[in-house]
Order: sequence, then structure tokens, then C-alpha cells
Amino acid sequence: MLQLPSANRVYAEDAPRLMRAELAAFSEAVGGIADIDDVELGGLRYVRFTTPELTEQRLALLSNASSLYGLFERVQPDLLRPVRIRPLDKFDSDLLTIQKYSGKTNEQFTRLLLNVTCLAMAEPLAMLRRPLHVLDPLCGRGTTLNQAMMYGFDATGVELLERDFEAYERFIKTWLRTKRFKHTAESGQLRRQKHKLGRRLDITYAPTKEEFKAGRSRTLSFRATDTLHVDEIFGRHAFDVIVTDAPYGVQHGSRQSGELQRSPRDLLAAAVPVWTRVLKPGGALGISWNDLVLPRAELLDILSRAGLKPREGAPYEQFAHRVDHAIVRDLVVATKPA
Repeated sequence: MLQLPSANRVYAEDAPRLMRAELAAFSEAVGGIADIDDVELGGLRYVRFTTPELTEQRLALLSNASSLYGLFERVQPDLLRPVRIRPLDKFDSDLLTIQKYSGKTNEQFTRLLLNVTCLAMAEPLAMLRRPLHVLDPLCGRGTTLNQAMMYGFDATGVELLERDFEAYERFIKTWLRTKRFKHTAESGQLRRQKHKLGRRLDITYAPTKEEFKAGRSRTLSFRATDTLHVDEIFGRHAFDVIVTDAPYGVQHGSRQSGELQRSPRDLLAAAVPVWTRVLKPGGALGISWNDLVLPRAELLDILSRAGLKPREGAPYEQFAHRVDHAIVRDLVVATKPA
């Protein structure tokens, strides 16, 4: 596997190691991938692995690896044969790359987090077989929502800050119009039992007019409200997968008793049980976070106390990487018993 060049120099340094861990997660889910390591050929670095057979199933998963640029079969020591990949992507990559703002999660890492979370489900190949419904309960300006759209999934985001809601609404409406994708969009106040909870955006869209007319459309929803309201808004067992990039320090929060809760530890302790209620049995929750502000053991305890089963051991403990001097980002995945 030749990796996609990354504009983020720090992430690029860790990308081969993260790719190896992602491939190991693939193997744990479906088997048949072994001997994962690095190799240099023609002055370029590749991630190498062996497989007894490149089945349709394995090729489909590999085609969606987070930083895949090209896939090759090694037919001689110094001769590679290209393998045609078949990614799930339904749209142009600018859906992920146009937005530029401080604090945006790396697009490759967002895809990695979504991939390994989907593979942890009771049905690990569901991402290849049917449209999943993905929730990002701390969605910021929607990188996860855009990645879910790329895969042809239904996507729902929740974010407390109205400025992020407004920025995403402007972006996605403009993008859909510019690309001339058939869609409908509705926005307004979010209310429950006559109480205003925030704002809402609901979009129905399809990659082609024919799919839209045939009813093969997808949904995109955004709620500008407290993440602790997700069970009230969506009800139990609404989502197949929940993925989120948790606060690294003070960027996000929730409101309890009229006060903004800024501690990532306090936020996740309060929110994870709520998120668990909206997750379907057999579904999976994936969280990335700053290990310098919340030790991994504490986060695992939060997940376990909410009734989830964290995935432990290799490869799930090999994803930690430095973002900057104050952030060491890691991820954890947990499943809800079926």
C-alpha cells in the first residue's frame, strides 16, 4: 500500500504506523491479513502485508483504508502490479477538503476512526453492505458528517456552538448547490414539549437525480444543542455507529444547570451513558481524545460503567500519536452488547 501524501507534516510521520494498526484491525474483524510491516521500494515507503487471497471482501475493505493512495501486488522483488481499488466514496474529495479552520480534525484520521469503529460492530462488514446511520455527538463543523456522506451513510451531528452550526449550514448548502446534487433542505428552531433546545438542519440528498426520484436518498441532520439531549431528541437505538473527536481541552462542552462544563473528563462521564442509550445493540462507539488530559484507563472505565465493552489489546492500543506539544491523540472503540 502506497500512502496518500499528507499536508500535515506531524500526521505524515505517524501515518505508516497508524496504517499498520488499521490493517491489523481489518484483520481482526475479517481475517486473512498478516505480516504487516514497512518496506522501501524505489525510494518510496510502502506498508506491506500478505494475504492468502485478495477476496472481494478484503479488497473492498482495503480500498477504504484511511490513507490509501495506491494498492499493488508484489509480483517480483522489485516489480509491482497495480490493483484496481473500489472505494465507497460517493462524492469528490473536496467535500472533505474545502473547509479550512483552526481545530479541524485531520480528514485521514476521521476516516480511520470511522473505519475501525464500523469494524468493531457485531456485523463488521455492515459498512460494505448497507447504509449505516452515524452520529457525531460533538461534531464541530462536520468533518465526520462529510466522511459519512462520502461512504453513502446517513449522518447526524450535534454541536453546542451555534457558530459551528451556522458555518456548516452555509458550507453544505453551498456545496450541494454548486455540485448540482438533487436535495431538499429545511432548517429552523429545535423544540421539545414547547421548550427551545436549539436549532436544527435536515437535508435529504442523493448523488444522482435518478436515485433521488427512486427514493434512494440519504439524510443529513445537524442539531445545535447540548449533547446531553441526544436521547430526548432521537430516542433509543437510533444509530448504528457513534464516532466523535472529544475535546482536547476547552473547545467543546455541554450545559448542565446553566453552566458550561469544560472538562473532557466530566463531559464524557456525563455524555457516554446518554450516547449509549441511542446506540443500537451490536453497534459501536469510537472516541478520539487527548491522552494528556484524560488517561486511557479512566476513559475505559467510563465506557464500561455505561454498559459498553471496550476493545482492548493490539491493534486498538497502537493508535496514539502526537498532534502538537500539548496533544497526544488516541482512540478507543467499544461495542454495545447485541
